[in-house]
Amino acid sequence: MLARSLRIRGLVQGVGFRPYVWRLARELGLDGWVRNDGAGVSLVVAGPRVDEFLARLPREAPPLARIDAIDAEAVAALPAGGFAILESLSGAVSSAIGPDAAICPDCIADLCDPAGRRWRYAFTTCTHCGPRYTVSRGLPYDRARTSLAAFALCPPCAAEYADPADRRFHAETTCCPDCGPQLRLFDAAGRPLPGDPLAATLALLRAGRIVAIKGLGGFHLACDARNAATVAELRLRKQREAKPLAVMGLNPASLAAYARIDEESAALLRLPAAPIVLCPKGEAELPGELSHIAPGLAWLGVMLPATPLHLLLWHEAAGRPVGSAWLGQTSDLLLVMTSANPHGEPLVIGNDEARERLAGIADAYLLHDRDIVVRCDDSVLHAGPGFIRRARGYVPLPIPLAGDGPCVLALGGFLKNTLCLAQGNAAWLSQHIGSLDNAAAIGFLEEMAAHLPTILQARPQLLVHDLHPDYPSTQLALRLAEALGAPALAVGHHHAHIAAVAAEHCIETPLLGLAIDGVGLGPDGGLWGGELLRVDGADCRRLGHLRPLPLPGGDHAAREPWRMGLAALHVAGLDDRIEGWRRRHYPQCETGPLQTMLARGLYCPPTSSLGRWFDAAAGLLGCRAVAQYEGQAAMELEGLAAGHGPVAPLAGGWRLGDDGALDLTPLIPALLDGPPGYGAALFHATLAAGLAEWLIAAARRERLETLAVAGGCALNAVLMRALRDPLDAAGLRLRQACLAPPNDGGLALGQAWIGRRHLHTGA
Repeated sequence: MLARSLRIRGLVQGVGFRPYVWRLARELGLDGWVRNDGAGVSLVVAGPRVDEFLARLPREAPPLARIDAIDAEAVAALPAGGFAILESLSGAVSSAIGPDAAICPDCIADLCDPAGRRWRYAFTTCTHCGPRYTVSRGLPYDRARTSLAAFALCPPCAAEYADPADRRFHAETTCCPDCGPQLRLFDAAGRPLPGDPLAATLALLRAGRIVAIKGLGGFHLACDARNAATVAELRLRKQREAKPLAVMGLNPASLAAYARIDEESAALLRLPAAPIVLCPKGEAELPGELSHIAPGLAWLGVMLPATPLHLLLWHEAAGRPVGSAWLGQTSDLLLVMTSANPHGEPLVIGNDEARERLAGIADAYLLHDRDIVVRCDDSVLHAGPGFIRRARGYVPLPIPLAGDGPCVLALGGFLKNTLCLAQGNAAWLSQHIGSLDNAAAIGFLEEMAAHLPTILQARPQLLVHDLHPDYPSTQLALRLAEALGAPALAVGHHHAHIAAVAAEHCIETPLLGLAIDGVGLGPDGGLWGGELLRVDGADCRRLGHLRPLPLPGGDHAAREPWRMGLAALHVAGLDDRIEGWRRRHYPQCETGPLQTMLARGLYCPPTSSLGRWFDAAAGLLGCRAVAQYEGQAAMELEGLAAGHGPVAPLAGGWRLGDDGALDLTPLIPALLDGPPGYGAALFHATLAAGLAEWLIAAARRERLETLAVAGGCALNAVLMRALRDPLDAAGLRLRQACLAPPNDGGLALGQAWIGRRHLHTGA
């Protein structure tokens, strides 16, 4: 009789994998057992149809499972005795907890069945959906290690949990109204409100109130997206004057008037990850009903209800229908769903914390008593797909690496911080932590720097950080290195950007890198951001850069695009045009002192940043004097270009210098006249053409065929579309970030990749 021992690695815990194996083995009449352990799933099967079992095992796996490897070996025959599911075995952890997953169709059916035990129950879940990462305290993934441990199963739920034939077999978060978490609604003063919590919450939202809703990885602040006055009040209370907000609708049809949702975007919205997806604005949105949601931008962030709690608000609005047919109908309920946090701070996750930190922001609190163990914000993508923010639904899925290697912990940068732990042949990139400009965000970073190695039972051999000595992430890396007795390595910001792309594409050969972002410290102490690099593992050589622009007043220039417009005119030798430009666009601004600073080179540090060139173009076109959030001017410039449509690049609009610099100053005079939309389109087209010529020339000199583009400016869809065609025509293989954000949210992945190569080479 054939017998095989199998070890299966990947995302195979908490996704119904053991009962799937049990059902398949019983169908084929096999003997043996299956269990979870620290490395994944192990099993033994015996019987005449073992080969059929091995063929079907990966092909018919549960929808949330991901098999990375199956190791099989022949073993001695087993005595007949059927097939059993054994208790989990603890041990060294190399498996993965799954990410949180949106409610599945079967659970929606339970939710909408008035004869069922889970009718309108906001915590309905099974092995195919529900929270994973945000409720987990450790591996193996068992109920005792989740925040559901406090809820003892009632007899019917316990029977489902123990029945391998039930889809809730060992569904660690399963529960029902009799034994699980409960909803309660409170007013701003913390007093409980009477009546059904969902019905009362919907009534508050319809009445123009702002409600803090406890979700999976944290709280949302919700309000009626169509109520401009309420949205304005939310912005005022949250100190989010102009930054875009996300809108949740029942289905793509309900959002179709406000966002152009193509098939690819609709597929992203319906993924188990249920991310926010950026879509071009629809006719009704621009400049109409929802123009206050993402002012000045060409895209709207949309999302669908991911949890039973969110979906039940639409179920209530539809009149509590039976069945699932109502899910395909359009609904007029559109809600802003934005992260519940005071300005710039991490997400609120606790009930008491919500009442304290959201006081003065929320009018009411929809709470429950299931603890959130790990805070995790919504993921944000655009079609491509490409990450803007990688978090809920994707973390902690590991990113496969090209080979095995030592354990390295990388702490990322300053803006859009994440951290990354590389262990074995995978890298675990944390959820979005945020900008480290406040104590709460730094505390969140410290929390994750302790949590990630603990949950993976890893001990880093190297700590990696950015070159900038004052970043909180750098200082934490140095403290951890001392505590662990491990070395620390400083890595160049833009080297890490390119390395992140190399890591996820498993590129082991030298490559050409274009790093384009706002700013990062270069190895020479300069402010880099438009860099042409040759990257070969731990080695990085600068081949060229954008012609530097001065920053009049230093950091002030990064927040005031009109200053960058002034700097561009000065660099282009157009000082005689400054006064007319100022009168036309910025009569309230005084240019005299800045012109003196520029003429004398005082308090005007140079930067090669492409982000500042975008600010300069926006300033020259009169788009805005002061940015209200990071990247606003560049995003609005992209929106203007997208709205105008493609134009031909300006002939002679750039120069390639003998020193490897790309000079865009010939383009500047053309941005002083004409409508802003045309000017924005011209800037993008000319920039793309100049970059393409620059890159192709460098690739030929260096005899490289692979090009990686990364940095925040690589999120600009107009630029990347215009850049790709000439590079493809020249035979360059363009690689972009797909599994991690190209902005600073992916820095830690690149740092970890470089750190491993540093240890390998002994550099």
